[in-house]
Amino acid sequence: MRYIIYGAGAVGGAVGVRLSRAGFDVLLIARGAQLAAIQRDGLRLVTPAESFTLALPAVGGPAEIAFRDGDVVLLTVKSQDTAAALDDLRLVAGDGLPIVCCQNGVENERAALRRFARVYGMLVLMPATFVEAGVVEVDAGPRHGIFDLGRYPDGVDDLSAAIAADFEAAGFACRAVAAIMPWKYTKLRLNLANAVDAVCGPGAEARDLKDRLRQEIEACFAAAAVNPIPVADFNSRDAVRFDLDPERRRAQRRPAGGGSTWQSLARGAGSVEADYLNGEVVLLGRLHGVPTPVNELFQLLAHRLGRAGSEPGSVPVAEVRRLLAERAAAPRS
Repeated sequence: MRYIIYGAGAVGGAVGVRLSRAGFDVLLIARGAQLAAIQRDGLRLVTPAESFTLALPAVGGPAEIAFRDGDVVLLTVKSQDTAAALDDLRLVAGDGLPIVCCQNGVENERAALRRFARVYGMLVLMPATFVEAGVVEVDAGPRHGIFDLGRYPDGVDDLSAAIAADFEAAGFACRAVAAIMPWKYTKLRLNLANAVDAVCGPGAEARDLKDRLRQEIEACFAAAAVNPIPVADFNSRDAVRFDLDPERRRAQRRPAGGGSTWQSLARGAGSVEADYLNGEVVLLGRLHGVPTPVNELFQLLAHRLGRAGSEPGSVPVAEVRRLLAERAAAPRS
């Protein structure tokens, strides 16, 4: 089995390095400065226990790959890039590839199933950072992340069990789960705060706004009859021990960054994932008549910052509160 990892950023890069180091066949698809750095120098992985560079084969797109039996695609691009990645894969390889959506959000699997017959959802729990080309940092140990997976829309099979065993061998916690999407819906709840950190900065005093984001998603879940895994059960999946020691970061001259949306702004990626995180709540709210004003605003602000190439943390919390009040007072059709 060969793992083709489509998107060699924080998650895809770390997974690729670990799988390759464990002896598995890995091919990365990357772009821009990240592709150039990997092809020139290899990919450097920094963890709490070690730092090393590994040479990995990397290409710029599916058209450069001679696909073969046994290939498995780990889709690790951001959700706003999913449709284009899937179309490029299908154009070259047909619709028989197994696609594993190793991504945040809950829309990627639907997009994949429109194009491919064998689709798997994968939970992503790994504190990873990618802001410098050729370098990926993971702040978790002794296991580096949790990557449970299952067939979409549900079920397990021999391939999901084989992938779980390979991920375990590579230093991750991974198991085949018959109902993976309830886990991903609970992760969606946690990811809503990504936009707050990106828009206002990771250190912003915005706990009340994050609470309101989560209150809105709970109301949407209830209205849409979505049954995520209870947060307490989700938190009990604790095979990963996080190491987020600020003293170690300072000693290594590593900045205290934020989540994936913050990282997209920090890299000047030109787009962010908010339409598929906060925007998923907004969509549910509009479908089921549930007001979601806080998610709406953070979705909009994150999108604007991404398109403008703005620095993360560009909007003060006070300005967000003013905009919320202004929108609440304005008549809405």
